[in-house]
Amino acid sequence: MAELRTLVTKVRSKNAGPFWLTIDIFCGSPEAYAQVSRDLKTSRVATAFNADSQTVKRFDMPDLNVVKFSLPRPTVQGAIADRDMHGASWAALVGELEI
Repeated sequence: MAELRTLVTKVRSKNAGPFWLTIDIFCGSPEAYAQVSRDLKTSRVATAFNADSQTVKRFDMPDLNVVKFSLPRPTVQGAIADRDMHGASWAALVGELEI
C-alpha cells in the first residue's frame, strides 16, 4: 500500500460553491489512473471527511486520467466554524489515504 499522493501527479481541492467541495486527483498516466480508479473507493473518501457516502459524487474521467469527488462541505463557507474558506486544505487529507 502507498499514499495516494505518491502515485499521482497532483491532488487538488477547492470550493464548488458555499455548500460543496470538489477534489480532483490528477493521475498523470493511464496506469496510475487505472490503479486509483480501481483501488480508491468512494466510501474511503466519505469516511475521511466524516460524510455520508450517499452524498459523495464521483466522476471517473479516463480520457483525462482524472478522478474527481464532490461532497458537501463540513460547514458552510464563511461560517464561524469554517477553517478553510477556499477548500484548499482538504487535498492533503485525501493525498494521505493509502491505496
